[in-house]
Parts: sequence; structure tokens; C-alpha cells
Amino acid sequence: MPTADCRLLHHGRIMRCLTYLLLLPETLKKSKKVCKLPGRLPVCYEILTLSLTSKKKQQQQKEEEEKMAAELYPAANTNNPNLSNGTTVADTEKTKEVHVSQASSAATTPTTQQNINNNNVDPPSWQCSHPTLRERNALMFNNELMADVHFIVGPLGESQKVPAHKYVLAVGSSVFCAMFYGDLAEEESEIHIPDVEPAAFLILLKYMYSDEIDLEADTVLATLYAAKKYIVPALAKACVIFLETSLEAKNACVLLSQSRLFEEPELTQRCWEVIDAQAELALCSEGFCEIDLQTLEIILRRETLNTKEVVVFDAVMNWATAECKRQGLGPTTRNKRNVLGKALFLVRIPSMSLEEFADGAAQCDILTLEETHNVFLWYTAAKKPDLEFPLTARQGLVPQRCHRFQSSAYRSNQWRYRGRCDSIQFAVDKRIFIAGLGLYGSSGSKAEYSVKIELKRQGVILAQNLTKFVSDGSSSTFPVRFEHPVQVEQDAFYTVSAVLDGNELSYFGQEGMTEVQCGKVTFQFQCSSDSTNGTGVQGGQIPELVFYA
Repeated sequence: MPTADCRLLHHGRIMRCLTYLLLLPETLKKSKKVCKLPGRLPVCYEILTLSLTSKKKQQQQKEEEEKMAAELYPAANTNNPNLSNGTTVADTEKTKEVHVSQASSAATTPTTQQNINNNNVDPPSWQCSHPTLRERNALMFNNELMADVHFIVGPLGESQKVPAHKYVLAVGSSVFCAMFYGDLAEEESEIHIPDVEPAAFLILLKYMYSDEIDLEADTVLATLYAAKKYIVPALAKACVIFLETSLEAKNACVLLSQSRLFEEPELTQRCWEVIDAQAELALCSEGFCEIDLQTLEIILRRETLNTKEVVVFDAVMNWATAECKRQGLGPTTRNKRNVLGKALFLVRIPSMSLEEFADGAAQCDILTLEETHNVFLWYTAAKKPDLEFPLTARQGLVPQRCHRFQSSAYRSNQWRYRGRCDSIQFAVDKRIFIAGLGLYGSSGSKAEYSVKIELKRQGVILAQNLTKFVSDGSSSTFPVRFEHPVQVEQDAFYTVSAVLDGNELSYFGQEGMTEVQCGKVTFQFQCSSDSTNGTGVQGGQIPELVFYA
């Protein structure tokens, strides 16, 4: 056969073989047996194999993305049939506008759509559906995906395993940065943190991943501890603000102890304000029994506790009983003295009345016979024995008075009562404690009035007291107090009212002021709809508010 014909025949066989391989890949092995040309067919076979391998890799990548989406949104993928091809719940929301656009476009034909699908255009990933760094970081919070460290948080038996990402933690905390990337970096994949509560640690991590702060009363102290331990000042400040807003008499002593531990002077000062003004409520609370011995001694040294010393003594005995229980001891007299130590001699027993001492401290057996004998002699004898207890009474707090009238007057036909209500509304620009009201008395002679005073906020009664007072016929004001001072927050209107009952006419105020500056506190007044006896801003009863600040 001529050389040219041989070459044409050889070339034709190659082209025919390539055609079979490209169009009929499933018959590839059969075609290989038919084609006898050495060195030619294997090259074609390799080309096709590489093409098929590339498609297989694309398919595997697609499956991995679908698996990642399923891990991020496991519940959504099972419940929503529309979430396919790796599309997440967030993806469906993000792509609503795209669907509308596609529906309105007449140029997109089924063939075009089929071409797009056949060309393996990747479906939207979770990264695409969360465009901001904050959103993507938030998805990684408490997520095993790409986690390179795990924490075992909490005491043994109550611990919780928490996944995390070293880079995120190191960026948010210098402690974590040194832990993972410092000279003495941790090499272990699991790090034990037994002194932090799991709930508090998760709040810390949530803030570091997303800047979100989610505080609760039950975990805020533990969260503050975690924020201090890992030096996250913004979270610590948020915890302190939360504690200040939730501060009241029943938790003031506990928060005082914690604020000293965490070295938060502003919170400490706020605690002292509450403890001083509402000392009886604070000392009688369950929280007082939970404080440590050092905090107990600091409170007992406090000069401005606004309560009787017998209340202080009873509170100390309650604390001693609780401390014996914490130490596994019986609440015997000897054990109580041992746990109190020198704190017992910080109680100012000689400042009690003789009756209060005889009915209380003298009968509880906490004092020795010699101590009891010496205290009785101190009360009664001309030559008083030396005592180990402080002798002087506490100074307490000096009440302040806000007077809202510039003058007072009386007329023959007013001011009458007969059970009608005098009321006024007020607001302050600083937190104070309302102790009671100053009221006008009889304009004629000495007279007794029964009175019910009340403090409300938005219709809710915060305090009330039913009592009596005697006036001397002067235009002076006569204080009537609530049982305990009541905390009043700034920039909120409160309503005070007084219902008097008496036969005598009284003085009344004139030239009332809508704004009064009293020391560092500014008061604003406005009329109250509860007032049925004529009292308002310009005139009437309730000339004074008695308060601590």
C-alpha cells in the first residue's frame, strides 16, 4: 500500500477512536481492545480520565459544602424541603429578592436555566449569606466547625465541653493571646477551667464572637468573675452597670463583698449608699448571712449605719449561726464566739437602751457572765467599768428636707381634711431614699391628726404607713416617716399622698415651685390626679419631702 494511503488510513483510525471515546465513555474499555495502535489510545484515555476526575472533584466539593451547611443549620435542613444544594435558612431569606427578579425576567428560558445548572454554578454558601464579619463570627460561637481548641468548664461532675477558635479568643483577650500564642503557649487541645461556671463562660465567649452581652441576675456575678479573669473590660463594665441597676437592700451586702473582691470602687460606693440608708433591711436580709468575715467587720465599723444597735446585734447572731453551718459546726454559744472572733466586739452594745440589752444580748448567752455583769454596771453604776465594746452610738445619716413652698398661710374655712387625699408628683435627677413627708399641722392650737402616707410609682404602692402626729399650733412642718426609707430612681415621676383626719383646720402652703434645688439633688413637681383635697404645685399640703442622699 502507498505511503500516503497508509498515513490516511492511520489518521482515520485515530479520529474514529477519539470519536468513540468522547461520545461513548462507557464503551471505553471495549474500544481499547478494538484499537490496536500502540502509543496513541492511552493518551486519549488519560485525557478523558483527567476530565472525569475533575468533574468528580467538583462534585465532592459541592457535597462538602452541603455537609457544612447541614452542620450549621441541622434542624432547618430537615424541616424545610426548599433548603437544598447547600442553601441555609438564612440563604432563603437572602435570596427572596433574587427569586422575584428571576420571575420578572422573560429572557431567562428553561434552556438557559438548564445550562446554568449543568455548568456547576455553586449554590450560595453560609459565608455568602452572612456578609459581615460579625455575622460570620457569630455563627462560629459554640460551634465545632473549624474549632481548634476545647474547654472543659466547671467543677468536676458539673463540667461542660465548649468548642472555640484560638484566633478569635486571642484577638478579644490578652490572657487568651498569651495562652495560645505566647512563649508558654498551651499545647493541649483541651483546657480545663474548673473555677468558672459554664453559663458565665458561654456569655464571655458570646461577647468575644459577636459583641452581644446577654446578662441575667443569676449569672452576672460569675460573668463578672470570668470577665475579670480573662481581662475583658467592656464585659466587666456591663456587669457592673447591671449590678448597679439591680442593687437593693436584700442583695447590697453580698454585692459589697463582691465589689471589694473585684476592686470595683463605683459599685462599692453604691452598695454603701443602700446599706447606710436602708440598714435595717440590709442587715436583716438573707444576703447579709452570706458575706465573708472581713466584709462583716467592715460593716460593723461603719459609722453611718442608719439603724438601732439592737438590729445590728441580731444580724451578727444570724451571721454567726450561718457561718457555723458553713463550717459544719453546731450553732453553740462557744462556736458562735469562735467564728465571730473580734467581730463580736465591734457591736456597740452600750449604745442600746438598758431594756434592749436586758431583753436581748443579756439573755442569748453569747456574752460571758463577767461581760454581762460589767455591761449592767456600766448602765447603772456611778463608777463605770471598762468595756471591750465601743461606747458611743453610731451617727447614722442626717435627713435632708426639700421644701417646695415659699410661704404658708391659714384661713378660717381651710385647710380641712375629713379623710380626703392630698397628693403631689415629683422626680429627681439623682438616686435618693425617701424617708417620709413633712406635713402642716393645726392653725389654731395643739391638735392630733391620724394620717396615712403613701408612695407610688405608676400606680404601684412602694411604701405606706398609718400613724399619728401632734402639732403645736405653729406653721412648722411635722415629719411623718415610712417604716423604712424607700429607694427612688432618677428621672422617673413618683406620687406621694397623705390622707389626714382631724377636727382642726391646718396651715397650707403658697407660692409653690415646680423645681427646687436641695443640695446636689434637683426636684421637679407636678400635680397629681390622686389629689382630691386641693393640693397641687402652687399650694396645699405636703410642703416637704424628707430624704437621704
